[in-house]
Amino acid sequence: MKTLIIFCLVAAVSAKHEAYLGWKSYYVAPSTQDQLQSLGGMISGFDLDFLSRAALNREGLVLVKPEYQSGFVAALKNEGIQYWVHAEDVKAQLDLDDQDAEAVSRSTPPKGEMAYDRYQPLQVIYDYIDSVAKNYPNLVTLVTPANSYEGRPIKYLKISSTNFEDKSKSLIFIESTTHAREWITPPVATFTIHKLVENLTNPDMLERFDWIVLPVVNPDGYEFTHNSTRFWRKTRSMDHFDGQRCPGVDGNRNFDFKWNTVGVSSNPCGETFPGGAPFSEVEIRVVRDILHENLDRMVMYLSMHSYGSMVLYPWGHDGTLSNYAFAQQTTAVNMVKAITVRALPDFPKYTIGNSKLVIGYPTSGSSQDYAHYIGVPLSFTYELPGLGRGLLGFHLSARYIRQVVEETWEGIVVGARRAGQLYGPSNRYY
Repeated sequence: MKTLIIFCLVAAVSAKHEAYLGWKSYYVAPSTQDQLQSLGGMISGFDLDFLSRAALNREGLVLVKPEYQSGFVAALKNEGIQYWVHAEDVKAQLDLDDQDAEAVSRSTPPKGEMAYDRYQPLQVIYDYIDSVAKNYPNLVTLVTPANSYEGRPIKYLKISSTNFEDKSKSLIFIESTTHAREWITPPVATFTIHKLVENLTNPDMLERFDWIVLPVVNPDGYEFTHNSTRFWRKTRSMDHFDGQRCPGVDGNRNFDFKWNTVGVSSNPCGETFPGGAPFSEVEIRVVRDILHENLDRMVMYLSMHSYGSMVLYPWGHDGTLSNYAFAQQTTAVNMVKAITVRALPDFPKYTIGNSKLVIGYPTSGSSQDYAHYIGVPLSFTYELPGLGRGLLGFHLSARYIRQVVEETWEGIVVGARRAGQLYGPSNRYY
C-alpha cells in the first residue's frame, strides 16, 4: 500500500503542467519603434502569450506553442528583432518553479492572518480580509456585491476613518487579479490593507483619503491557476459563443470603451478575447459599479498587473494623450521615484508612459481607459516587477514578494498625495 501511495504521488507531480508539454518561452528585445509594432502584430498570427510585455530596449517574455515556434522565430529574424530562448521546456521550468516555492516556504499562515513568503490561495486572502473587517469595524467595511460566474464571492474592503461620510476626502480605488495568473498582484492589495489598517505609518493616508481595495477581481480564474492551469489569464465564464470549448473572457478587454475594436482576439480561445458584449462578465461589472458609485470623489484608480515594471496611462487604443497627460506623467514619475529608492537591482527599472506608445500595440476595452473616460482624472495600470533577465522562473520567486509589496506601497503613498493635491474635491473643476 505504501508503495502504491508513493507511486500515485509521483505520477501526480509528473502529470502537473502537462498542458505545456512542447511549449517554449522566449525573451524578445525590440530596439526600434517599428520592431515593437511588428512584434505586436505577431500576437494574433502566432497566438503569442506575453507574460511580460516588451518595450523599447526592454525584453519581454513570451510563451509559444509548439506549432508556432518555427514561424515565430523566422518572423523575428526577418524583422531583425533580437531574441533568445528562456526555457526550452516550459513544463520542466514550471516544475522547478514549484520546487522553488516549496523551498521558500511550506507554511500556511494562521487563519485570518497574511504572510508574504508564499503566494496565498484564495481562501487565505478571503480569511484575511474577513478578519480585518471583523477586527477593525470602525475603519473597515466588507462588501460582497456579487458572486463570480462559478459562484465564488467577490469581496472588497471600504477603508475610512469617517465611514465614507466626509465628502471632503478624496478616494483611491485599487484592484488586482483581473488576470488570474498574475499572482504577485493580490499581495500588493493585501499589503495596502495592512498599511492602512494594521500598521498605519502614514496617517495622512486615512486623514485625507478613503480607500476601496479589491484584492481578487477574478476569483474563478485565480483558483484555476492554483489547481489546474498555471497560465490561465481569463475569467471562467461559458455563456458566450463556443464557451463550452473555450471558456473565459479577458477582463481587461471587457470594459465599455472602444470595446472590441483593436488589440483583441475574435477567437474565443484567444487570450485577449473581449467577450460577447461589454461588461458581459459579472466580475468586471463589479469594478464598473465601484467606479460609478464613487466617481464624485475618486481621484486615482490603480489596476495592478504583472509583469513588466511599468506605469501606464491612457489612451491605450490609439496612443493619443488625454487632457490630463501632464498630471498623469508627473504623478507616475513621482510614484516611480519613490519605488526606485526601495527597489532591488534584480528588477528592471520602471518605464512610464502612454500604454500604446510604451508597449507598441493598442488595447481596447481596458479598465484604465474606461475609468479615465468616465471621469477619474488619474488612472494607471501598474505592471509590477519580475521576470527580468536572470530571474528564470515563470512567476516571481516568493522570496521577492515582500520586497515588491513594500516598494509598491511607497509609490502608492506618493501617488495618493499627488492625486489629492491636484484633484481633491475642493479642486475638481474639470
